Amino acid sequence: MTEFSSDEAIERLAARVLDTSLPYAEWSHAAHFAMALWCIRHRADLAEPDGLREVILRLNDAHGTPNTDSSGYHHTITIASLAAARAVHDAHDSGEALPNVLAALLSGPYGKSDWILEYWTRDWLFSVEARRGWVAPDKALLPF
Repeated sequence: MTEFSSDEAIERLAARVLDTSLPYAEWSHAAHFAMALWCIRHRADLAEPDGLREVILRLNDAHGTPNTDSSGYHHTITIASLAAARAVHDAHDSGEALPNVLAALLSGPYGKSDWILEYWTRDWLFSVEARRGWVAPDKALLPF
């Protein structure tokens, strides 16, 4: 995880997401969580559902990724991932370096991009309702 080995590297990532200059190829699972953690720590206004939604919609637009009923922004995944990031963040000392928090997050149950399928069935998670708004898990309660 050397790409996010310092607070400065995560800050640079956040700046590139916010100004939409981050290339699509760099918008990885780890980058999503690094951005979520940075927002939680530094931009509480963006660590809210509507704030992060606007950031991701703009980034998708810049990448040419359509935000439709079957691609682009996914609200339920965003909110669940933000809640997972917040749970891991809050379990650490408030002054701990973000790369350490990110490493803990990625080495835990949320480290694999399919972690969310432990809580939602694929059909429900990828429904139009789940993409456009929050839908509760239909397999298991979230642990946070």
